Amino acid sequence: MTTVVPERGARLRRPAIVLAALTVALIVVAVIAACLGQIPTTPAEVLGSVLHRIGIDLGPMPSHPAGDVTLWEVRFPRVALGIVVGAGLGCSGALLQGVFANPLAEPGVVGVSAGAAVGASAVIVIGGAFVASWSVAAAAFVAGLFTTALVYLLARSEGRTEVVTLVLTGIAINAFAGGLIALFVFVAEPAARDQVVFWQLGSLNGATWQAVAVVAPMAILGVVAAQAIAPRLDLLALGEGPARHLGVDVERLRQVAIVIVAVLTAASVAFTGIILFVGLVVPHVMRMLIGPAHRTLIPASALGGAIVLLLADVCARTLVPNADLPLGMLTSLIGGPFFFWLLRRTRASQGGWG
Repeated sequence: MTTVVPERGARLRRPAIVLAALTVALIVVAVIAACLGQIPTTPAEVLGSVLHRIGIDLGPMPSHPAGDVTLWEVRFPRVALGIVVGAGLGCSGALLQGVFANPLAEPGVVGVSAGAAVGASAVIVIGGAFVASWSVAAAAFVAGLFTTALVYLLARSEGRTEVVTLVLTGIAINAFAGGLIALFVFVAEPAARDQVVFWQLGSLNGATWQAVAVVAPMAILGVVAAQAIAPRLDLLALGEGPARHLGVDVERLRQVAIVIVAVLTAASVAFTGIILFVGLVVPHVMRMLIGPAHRTLIPASALGGAIVLLLADVCARTLVPNADLPLGMLTSLIGGPFFFWLLRRTRASQGGWG
């Protein structure tokens, strides 16, 4: 008894410590991200500007004449959008991995990202390269939701949805969507073609407070809804049969989870384009740190996704002078090898794929 109780206490404290550390890390990364740009700004000036806006005259204001305006019109919207999009993608990955009972699942499996890309590409090609960004975002959001619904309906048979069938249907729809995108690229004018390609690479370059006002409520509601079904996801991890015996409506749980994932991911990619690997790698890492319990895994994945996306955006703005690299390119170049390392590490620790 004297050895079991301390070990149990340490296991209970670890998730709280990790969540607190992630929250602090997110604040630090957000302040650093807000400091970076052509107009030099210090962390003290960033915090002073924020405090001044809420009526607290504490700390220095930006010394540059345009510093305060730049912070609130350019940098803060970019940081805020990066936080809500990263949180949405991280939460979506954790949710989908719980529903599929597979740590290798990610939001793109259900076709939402590919569908959003088709919708955005169609509007850009039909409307021309200078079509309004809100039209592109709206088309991406609607098409992402429609594609997810299509994948689910095609995978459903006799009132049930098998995970394997859902994944295979998602692969087929993703392949078809890829063909449609290639067709749009082929028939588009050069300027529209460039915009389609750049949209698919992902970026926070066009962040505005209006975009944040649209994405943030959906991200918050999505994370709250995911947290509400977390106990049932823990029961589903025991297997479909035991979960049903414990009172879980497995089919309804999957429906709710897929709807949450579709809304979170579609809202996220609508304004930023496709950003890969955040929803795959972050929940996997968080599961290694704090365990599989979804009541802590979901908020940890949301915080981790926000941190990863902000760090990727910092790299996008600083690696090459006077250039804004695509986020999707960076997350793929870094996330791909890192995830392969995670797989090798998991295989070595388990003695096989098991």
